[in-house]
Amino acid sequence: MEMLFSTKGITICLLFFVLSLAAAIQIPLSVAQLPTITEQSKTQVAYPFDDDFAIKCEATGNPQPTFNWTKDGKPFDLLSDPRIIPFNNSGTFMIQNHGIMADFQGKYRCYASNALGTAMSEEIELIVPSIPKFPKEKIEPLDVDCGDSVVLHCNPPKGIPPLHIYWMNIDLQHIPQDARVSMSLKGDLYFANVEENDSRSDYCCFAAFPRLRTIVQKMPMTLRVTRFKHTNDSGSPNAAVTKANFIKERKPKLLIPPESSGISSLVTVIKGGVLLLECIAEGLPTPLLIWNRVGRDMPEDRAATENYGKVLKIGEVSAADEGTYLCTASNSVGSVKHEFRVHVEDQKTRRERSRDSTKASDGISVRKPPQWVKKPVSNVYSVGSNLVLFCQAIGNPEPTIKWKLNGMPIDGRTYRGQILPREISLINLQLQDSAVYQCEATNKHGTILATANVNVINVSPVVLTPEGEDYATVVGYSAFLHCKVFASPPPVIRWVREDSTQSLEGLRYAVYENGSLEIKETMKEDSGLYTCWVTNSVGKGAVNANLDIRDATKIAVTPKNPQVLKSHSVLLKCLSEYDPHLKHSFKLSWRKDGDELQINSTEDGRIIADMDTVFISSVTMEDQGIYTCVASTSLDRVTAESQLIVLDIPDPPAALHLSEKQDRSVRLSWRAGDSHNSPINESIIEFEENRWEPGKWQELTRIQGNDTTAVLSLAPFINYHFRVISVNAVGRSRASEPSARYETPPAAPDKNPENIRVEASQPNEMIMKWEPLKPVERNGPGLEYKVSWRQQGVETDWNEELVKKHSLPLGNTPTFVPYEIKVQAVNSLGSGPEPNVTTGYSGEDIPDAAPSSVMVEVLNSTLVKAMWSRIPRDRVRGRLRGYKVIWWKTRSLLDGKRHHPEKHFLTFIGDRNHGMIPGLEPFSEFHLTVLAFNGKGDGPESSPIMFHTPEGVPEQPHFLRILNFDKDSVTLSWGLPKKSNGFLTGYNLQYQIINETDEIGPLSDVNITNPSTFSWRLSNLSSSTKYKFYVSACTMKGCGKPATEEGLTITDGSKGIGKISGAVNPTQKFHPIEALEPGTEYTVRLVTKNWVDNNSIFEDVIETRGRAYAGIYEGISTQGWFIGLMCAIALLTLLLLTVCFVKRNKGGKYSVKEKEDLHPDPEAQSIKDEIFGEYRWKTSVTNSQLC
Repeated sequence: MEMLFSTKGITICLLFFVLSLAAAIQIPLSVAQLPTITEQSKTQVAYPFDDDFAIKCEATGNPQPTFNWTKDGKPFDLLSDPRIIPFNNSGTFMIQNHGIMADFQGKYRCYASNALGTAMSEEIELIVPSIPKFPKEKIEPLDVDCGDSVVLHCNPPKGIPPLHIYWMNIDLQHIPQDARVSMSLKGDLYFANVEENDSRSDYCCFAAFPRLRTIVQKMPMTLRVTRFKHTNDSGSPNAAVTKANFIKERKPKLLIPPESSGISSLVTVIKGGVLLLECIAEGLPTPLLIWNRVGRDMPEDRAATENYGKVLKIGEVSAADEGTYLCTASNSVGSVKHEFRVHVEDQKTRRERSRDSTKASDGISVRKPPQWVKKPVSNVYSVGSNLVLFCQAIGNPEPTIKWKLNGMPIDGRTYRGQILPREISLINLQLQDSAVYQCEATNKHGTILATANVNVINVSPVVLTPEGEDYATVVGYSAFLHCKVFASPPPVIRWVREDSTQSLEGLRYAVYENGSLEIKETMKEDSGLYTCWVTNSVGKGAVNANLDIRDATKIAVTPKNPQVLKSHSVLLKCLSEYDPHLKHSFKLSWRKDGDELQINSTEDGRIIADMDTVFISSVTMEDQGIYTCVASTSLDRVTAESQLIVLDIPDPPAALHLSEKQDRSVRLSWRAGDSHNSPINESIIEFEENRWEPGKWQELTRIQGNDTTAVLSLAPFINYHFRVISVNAVGRSRASEPSARYETPPAAPDKNPENIRVEASQPNEMIMKWEPLKPVERNGPGLEYKVSWRQQGVETDWNEELVKKHSLPLGNTPTFVPYEIKVQAVNSLGSGPEPNVTTGYSGEDIPDAAPSSVMVEVLNSTLVKAMWSRIPRDRVRGRLRGYKVIWWKTRSLLDGKRHHPEKHFLTFIGDRNHGMIPGLEPFSEFHLTVLAFNGKGDGPESSPIMFHTPEGVPEQPHFLRILNFDKDSVTLSWGLPKKSNGFLTGYNLQYQIINETDEIGPLSDVNITNPSTFSWRLSNLSSSTKYKFYVSACTMKGCGKPATEEGLTITDGSKGIGKISGAVNPTQKFHPIEALEPGTEYTVRLVTKNWVDNNSIFEDVIETRGRAYAGIYEGISTQGWFIGLMCAIALLTLLLLTVCFVKRNKGGKYSVKEKEDLHPDPEAQSIKDEIFGEYRWKTSVTNSQLC
């Protein structure tokens, strides 16, 4: 087996060693020894309903002891009564209950004897209780006046506790109790004041003794309550009637505690017990009882009142409950109070206090039975040693000490040692001096007994630790190897390692008096076999032990001390390493703040502890604390901690207080709420006023840091409410409760309106506008605005008008002339400061002149520069916003064809006289006009001028296709460019060799001067070679962008692989592929133009029909139904085109599409190209032509 020893257990082990030396030495049963009482009964009660009673006495010794008894100091023969049944090899006996047990009552003592001595038990008292009874007595009736207070005493008989008292009538009905009538803790019945209906002759007190199963009744008591008494005895109804005892209302008077105890009393209660404080008062009206704690709150979870508020009960009393408790009894006449000064002490303090003092503080003697101060101690002695035994006790009166030897008084005349009242000694002990010594302390309140076994032994070492014990510990811990031995005289103990005779010595080794070896800070090298050698003068012995050293367990918790926002989640993980030999005993558990964390410890599964992890979802403030991972094996136990810190918004501030109140300021103070582990870095102060915008909270100011007071600047004529919001790194707290209201007095305005401006929708009007003052800027009642204006440079006097709105319209003003304007705030208490003057203009009209001297400078085939002369300043009639250039195409210079005049325009902001017109069509005729515009609208256009754009380079050919590949030649076909942009002069054909490594050969050119040529055959090409071909159209201006295609020449006897490609609009749903050869297989791919890897969106293999199928379609084309269907489709198409043309011409003067084309948004175009790209279709021939 393996035994665990760790450094944490060293202190406990050392303490055990010291205690074992001080206590009686354990003698092996194989060694002759004195008897020792091991078990005995205490005071016992013989209840009449029990079947039998056992009185115990057990003892050990070698030889086996024999037993005998005394009763009340006289020998007691267990066989003298057949009701006594003794136990074999034991001093215990049983008394059978046959109904009469009084003969057995008394004090018993057990004696255990063998050849070496006699042990004696303490006295065992057997109590045979009698049935408690109330004394037979005559109880006189009690006569009282109505309203008096009365106490009915119970005085129950003594009996075995517990005792329960009840007040009932002769019919066993409970006497009703309430705040006026109630029973005290002692069982007396108290009336705060009696009423006439309290009169009765059967007040009975019942005392119940549950352990005796007995209830006894006191003689009934009579209470007579007198209300009125006549002054004569004539019985006349007209006779004067007076009260014999005039009932007076009176203030309360305490009955418990009595007045004799004063205004306060001291109560001592044991820690962990129950505190009961009782107050019963009399008075009229019936007093009301209230309990309070002076200076502190009651412990609400443990404090309760009972018996209609007359008893205060506090359970599980702690030191915090110490203090003063106040009982107040009050009625309409007055009140009375009593203080209970409660002192809490623990059991140890009470015992020490009881031992140190035998007299009360007032000098009165206290009854105290004997208590031990020092007791004699059993021990083993070797021959020739000396014996000293001490015995000391205290009590009141002083106890008498008596020594006994083997249960008999010591005769000082024959005893060879010395006997003193508190000490006995003997020198040069011999084997025959072995004996049991008893010390008995007695006074009139009791007797106590202490026993000491004096074993004089001469024996060779007896090793009690089994041979070959296996021990184990972990690296760095201490190991303890035991060598428990009994020997007399005391032995010499030494430890050695295997194959060594050298004793283990040094700082790392310690051999204790009980024989155990400690190896400190163990290492792997300490594993092995150890031997304990034990030697004394009589003989020697040895025992072997084996020690294994394992790797220490290591753990760590991650993350370390995390900070988590409330309602977020956190995962704690315990990382561990341990010795493989200990894997079966390895366990992980979790603790929070020292308490074990159960798996799935919350009902909703919010906290999940699963072996090496703890997951907490929706973290709350209650979750924060220290989480400890505990790893344990059979040899060690280690812990690792991580403190979870929960962050949350602060609690709202509280206790808002206003001080230093002034007309324009006030100091606001508050108490900050809990910051929840994130310091408060800002406080936001908001206000609400109930005059202009009641219920709306507005920010007033912000206070940086964690200050809790601020002086607030206030506006006049505002009834303020304030509240505070605390801010930390997590967020804002809830707003505090509002402060008390504070109203500032009114005053004249401090400022005037801002943002004064002029607006006008008609040329002959002007509307003056401004931003109105905010409610907090009004400063008083009756706010108005004094508006002053005059035409600049024309009028000297100001025109004035007082308005309540924040605008003032003026009519019949000249067109666009400057006015000086000022606006001043005015209220019932005065005017605001002198306002600033603002200049504004009256309403605009459209310009009435067109730009002149319009010219056009042609810069290239698509770009021209327009120039003009500015219109005069007085003809603008407003603020000039800029100029617009309008142009339209009239005809193409290539074919002379006229065009519908779709106008385009460009706007040039500001006062300028030129602008660039891009995006024109080359080789075309245009007309152009210019106009000025202002805020009102556009002025008249200038006279149109005509200009021509020169020829440009053509666009790329519509397509380029490879019609046929041979071994050394290829035939190419292409189409016209989409726009020629001039007269075509021919085509430029280029080609070059390319390969898969992106290396290209030299470029070869073929200049085709005939613009009507659309195919060309290239010869002298290399076979089985990949080529790239380029074709571009040309005008006198130059050649345009080429169309390209790639293809591979063939070897002898094979068909060439060609490639045809073309652009597809992303919005198309289909695309025709032309110029395919019949009976040929093609691969069709749809790819995006901008994709680098050219991955296909779509790919399929198709086969064109052979020439034999042509006849089928020729046959269909001659059928009448087919001709009719085609005519109907053509008619519907013509109708649809007509509708589209009409709607297009109704769309407006200018074409939005053309404006977008002329002024494209580069960014939008880039995004469009990148998202959609340009789809291209590619067709390649993959097989030979089919026959």
